[in-house]
Amino acid sequence: MKIAIISDIHSNLEALEAVMADISKKSVDKILCLGDLVGYGANPNEVIELLKKKNVLCIKGDHDLNALTLEKLEHFNEQEKEALKFTNKILTEENKVFLKELPEVLELTDKNKLFVVHASELDHFYQGIMPTLDEEKIKDMLDNEKADVLACGHTHLPDLKKFGFKLFLNPGSVGQPRNNNPKAQYALLDLSNLNFVTFELVEYDVDTASKKIIQAGLPKFFAERLYFGR
Repeated sequence: MKIAIISDIHSNLEALEAVMADISKKSVDKILCLGDLVGYGANPNEVIELLKKKNVLCIKGDHDLNALTLEKLEHFNEQEKEALKFTNKILTEENKVFLKELPEVLELTDKNKLFVVHASELDHFYQGIMPTLDEEKIKDMLDNEKADVLACGHTHLPDLKKFGFKLFLNPGSVGQPRNNNPKAQYALLDLSNLNFVTFELVEYDVDTASKKIIQAGLPKFFAERLYFGR
C-alpha cells in the first residue's frame, strides 16, 4: 500500500492544490493528513472541501480542535489566537461538523502497521516530536502502539528515523514549512516495503497565499513567513 502523507496545511489552499496535483502524478493508494487542516491561512473552508473531494483520510490537530472550541487558547500565542478566532468565525457549519468528527488517531495495516497521530503518541495535540528528541522515547511510542511506523506532524519539520525494521516519520508541512524551505512538503511511504520512503517538495503560488492572508486581516507575520519557510 503506497501512501502519500501530508500534514499541517493550515488553510493554505494554494499549497494544498499544488501538492494534490503532484500526488496525482504518483501511484498512491491512499492520502493521509496528519491534522491541522486549518489555522494561520485564509481558506479553511476551501481546504476542507478539497480534502473531502480527494477522499483524504484526516485526523484532528490542535488547530482543528481549537478553531471549533476556542477552549484551550493558552496553548497559542496572540497571533495564533487571532487566526483561530477568524477561522471559527468563517467556517461553515458543515465544515465545523467535519472537523469535530475527525478522529484523534488512525491505524492502517498492510504487512506493516502504521499508527498516525498529530503531535505524539503521548500527547495527541500539543507535545510534538522534535528532531532532537531522545530516540529511546520514540522507540517506546512505537512499542506502546505495537506499530512498525509512527507518523506525526505538528512540528512542521520533516524527519525520518529508522530503528531496525521500524520507522518514525514526519512529512513536514504543506502550508507553513519551518525548515527554511518555502516549498510545500509531503512524504511518500510504501507500507509493504519500509525501505521506500521519500520526501517531496512542491512549488506553489506563495504570492497569492500571502496576499489572501493580508486581505483577510490576519497577522501580516503569517503572510511574510511563507516566503522563508520558517
